[in-house]
Amino acid sequence: MVRRSRDQEPAARPAEADRAARMVAAQNGDAAAYASLLSSLLPILRAFVSGRGVQGSEVEDVVQEIVILIHRARHTWRADRPFDPWMWAIARNASTDALRRIARERSRRDHAPDPFGDDSPAAHENALSADPESLLASRELTPPLAEALASLPEAQRQAVELLYLEQLSVADAAARAGVSASALKVRAHRGSRALRRALRAKDPS
Repeated sequence: MVRRSRDQEPAARPAEADRAARMVAAQNGDAAAYASLLSSLLPILRAFVSGRGVQGSEVEDVVQEIVILIHRARHTWRADRPFDPWMWAIARNASTDALRRIARERSRRDHAPDPFGDDSPAAHENALSADPESLLASRELTPPLAEALASLPEAQRQAVELLYLEQLSVADAAARAGVSASALKVRAHRGSRALRRALRAKDPS
């Protein structure tokens, strides 16, 4: 008897045909069918994410990430292909990224008493003069840096956050952003330069 591994997607069920039909309707502009499809995915995605070792409130966070990725990639599914394998591929990739991120965050909490820095004048001064990539990598998201990050164009901000805040690899960050690795690196480079300019503007001296 072959046993299914813990993180393997559930076997296909008759409900897959219904999910596929609703996705077809959604791709044809049926908003109600699309909303119904996404709602129907929530319980099976929760079970899948929990089965991969995600716990507590993080389960809902990861499920929402998967739903967002499904939404962004919905145009890539073809009606002549099974729906569930396409969905599970997205769920596996997203949950793997999430588990890596959760492990990094737990490690930081264990080794850094205040991973987000403080709000003291000294911290503000350091945030203005330090290298933005180093601050982001250490999660020292002080107010000046947070303000500068928020001012970036969306594509650049996403690239910087994926590479430096979430610390994904270039390949994983590019996949998350839906662009090529070279395009992701260009966005991150431009975003880093813009962050430096913004921080220097706050500290003319």
